[in-house]
Parts: sequence; structure tokens; C-alpha cells
Amino acid sequence: MGFFMKLSITINKSLLFLSLFIVSTLPARDAWDWKNIDTSTVVFDTNKMLFGVALAEYQNSGATNLPNSNWAHWEKQPGAIENGQTSGVACDFWHLYKTDINLMKDLGCNSCRLSIDWSAIEPQEGKFDESAVQHYHDVIDSMLAKGITPMVTLHHFVHPQWFEAMGAFEKQENLKFFVRFCVFVFSKFSSKVHLWCPINESGPLAFQSYIIGHFPPTLGYTHLGFKFSFGTAGQVLGNLMKAHVLVYNALKQMPNGDKAQIGFNHQYLNFEGYNVWDKPIATVFRYTFNTVILEFLKTGIFRYDAYGFKATRIIYKDILSCIDFIGLNYYSEVIIRGGDARCYDHEVMTDMQYAIYAEGFYAAIKDLSQFKKPIYITENGIGDAKDDRRETFIKRYLYAMSRAMHDFNADIKGYYYWSLMDNFEWEHGRLHKFGLYEVNFDTLTRTLRPGAACIKQFFKPLPA
Repeated sequence: MGFFMKLSITINKSLLFLSLFIVSTLPARDAWDWKNIDTSTVVFDTNKMLFGVALAEYQNSGATNLPNSNWAHWEKQPGAIENGQTSGVACDFWHLYKTDINLMKDLGCNSCRLSIDWSAIEPQEGKFDESAVQHYHDVIDSMLAKGITPMVTLHHFVHPQWFEAMGAFEKQENLKFFVRFCVFVFSKFSSKVHLWCPINESGPLAFQSYIIGHFPPTLGYTHLGFKFSFGTAGQVLGNLMKAHVLVYNALKQMPNGDKAQIGFNHQYLNFEGYNVWDKPIATVFRYTFNTVILEFLKTGIFRYDAYGFKATRIIYKDILSCIDFIGLNYYSEVIIRGGDARCYDHEVMTDMQYAIYAEGFYAAIKDLSQFKKPIYITENGIGDAKDDRRETFIKRYLYAMSRAMHDFNADIKGYYYWSLMDNFEWEHGRLHKFGLYEVNFDTLTRTLRPGAACIKQFFKPLPA
């Protein structure tokens, strides 16, 4: 799951108004006439595209199974997780993966996006755990045996605590450790895995950790008080851009590198202001979460100029040569209203602080299509504990994707719903329910939600 956590903007507004020089160029918010749109005829051919679910190891296996991770340490801090929760085994995908792969097959999935956890593979610096390597061989082999193509993410917000202790992505000299891990994993699995995402959501990773304060390290809302560092966030974001290039080039030079498709994963996160007073705040956040990364994809130059911190780094001018596909994570848009993240009054809210807004999904696909790279929808889903909006969400968003493929030939190669089952939603713990399958966290039983069943009708193997 990406940035759509509880976004309560507590930053001093006077700082935000310093960035009024940033010009907003977004069009007015679009709205389709859903009463006259028939979504029932939309079908995607699983012979021609991948359809599956997205998982993150820590969210599904928890601190008990991944005790050497930075998140396992982060959880112990007072106030880190809502209601004082801890992840424990989460939904214990680590041990129940065969059950869950069967659930994927029952849905008709032919692919799964999963993460290989760095802290499991390299729990101590320079010491690789072959039992963890074998575990992931078992998981991947089980998927392949069921006709499920794996897409592997190498960093999904979690890394070893030893890497955190040395400054993690704050320091450019630390990138070699991440590259080493990626090379090691690729050497073990590249004969079985052909789709790779080095880093999940660079923007949210940097800003959740160093500005919003909901991710480790200890810079957020804790008993120590609120701290933030816009400069460090920009530095980390630039280093993550560099890390992608380093990993891409390293993996492409390895055996099977020519067969691998290595993508750049981005959560497309648009902010809009509810009124004239909110627009400056929205403009600044849109710039830092979205515009900076899109400009990097256009030029290979990382420019970060906000909050009094300015940085320009040439990462790789021919950046699109280091991207085989774009992974799009999209949930909705954020409406800034009175300094908080909300939605318009007439819209259907999810359990998070955003609306069901498939029109924005269509616009994001159109925007990313400018890069002329294949697109995989690597995350898309809804938090809906009552299960009274999930069906509407699924139907509208998949209609929007189909419309994009029809209207401007969007080259969408796959779609991954977030998520297969309820899991540990980062700082929200078990509060938000994104799963197609409901999880009883006492018994760990999985039950398909009625509102999720409709997803089966959209993805079918069609006759030639």
C-alpha cells in the first residue's frame, strides 16, 4: 500500500506559502456521468495481459517473521502504530502462502506482485540467509506451478535494521549495499522471474519517513515530539532515483539480464485545493510528490526546489533507457481542505481520506503514456471495512482503465489489485480493510468479500 495513509498536514502553513512561485497547470477536476455508463461489458483478455494481486511481505508476514527489519524496530516506539497495535505475524503469508496462492487461482489470477524482503535475505550486513532464499524459491515455485507469473519488488518500504542504523538512503555511499542485495537476489531468481520493480514508490517512502513522520526512522509523531527535514527528504528522494539507475544497469549486465523487464514504480499522487486558501498547499504537495518525479522521468535530472531547500542532480540523462516499464500505483486524488486531506462533499468516500475517483485514474494513465513505455497497474484498491463500496470502486476503475486503452491506446500490460487480503496497513495497523478476502486475525481464516466477487467477471481468457 502506498502513501494514502492518514494524511493530516500539520506543517506550518507559513512555510508552504513560501512556495507560491510554483505554478499549477492541472486542468479542472473531471467528472463522468456514471448513471449512464455501463461497466458490465468491460472484459480484459488474460491471454494478452496479466491480472493479479499485489502484496508486500512485511504487511503480510509481520515483525514476527521479519524481526531484523527496520519496521520491526519501528513498531516498538510509542505512538508508531495506531491504537498501539503491533503487526505480529500479520496474516502470516510467510507460512500460509500455499493457501493464499490457491486463493489467487480461485480469483482467476495469472500473476502476483510480491516483495522479497531484504531483512530476511540479509539479516546481518554481508551475511546472506540461504534458508530465506529457499523460502522464496518455494513461494515462487508454488506460484509458477499454478500458472501465476511473479513480479518481484526488491524494496517495498522495508530494509534491514543494520542498513537503517548506517543512515539508509540518506547517504549516497550506502547505495552500494542496496545494489549488492539486488544483484544477489537477481542471481538466485532471474531464471524464474522476469518482471522486477527495484523500488516501490520513491516519493512516499522519502516523505512519509522524513516529513509526515509515519515511517521509520525516528523523525515523526512519537513521544519525542514532531521533527521533520525537508532537506533530508529531498536528499533521500534523489538517492532513490540514483539507486534505480544503479540497480537497473547492474542487473542488465547479469545472466538473464537481457530477458528481464525492470520497471520504475510510481504512485501518481495529485493534490488539489478545495478553495483559494488551500490551493498553495496543494500545489506544493503536488510538486513534491508527483511533479519532481515526472520531470525526472522526462529529463533524467532530479530537481527539488521547495521549502527553502534546493537541489539539482544529473542522475542519468537518458533515463528512459533505464526503464523497461512504468509501474503505476493509483488510488485517488487528495483534496486539501482546511489544511487536511479530504474529498468533495458530493463524492463517495472510502475509509481513507480520499474519494472513489476513477476519472483521476484515467488521467494518470494518460499522463504516464507520454513516456511511450508499457504500463503495469501495480497497485489499485479500496479500503472498505463495510464492503459497501468495493464493487463500485472495482467496476468504475476497471472501466476507466478499459476506456484509456480504447481512447488513446494505453499500453497496459497488467493490473494488480491491492490487495489479496486484509493485512497490516503500516501505521494504521489492522484498521483499514483493503483485502478482496476478509481476514479474521484471531484465526487467520480468509473469506471472499461479496463486494470483491465482481472482479472475476473482468478478467477472462478470451477465444482467439
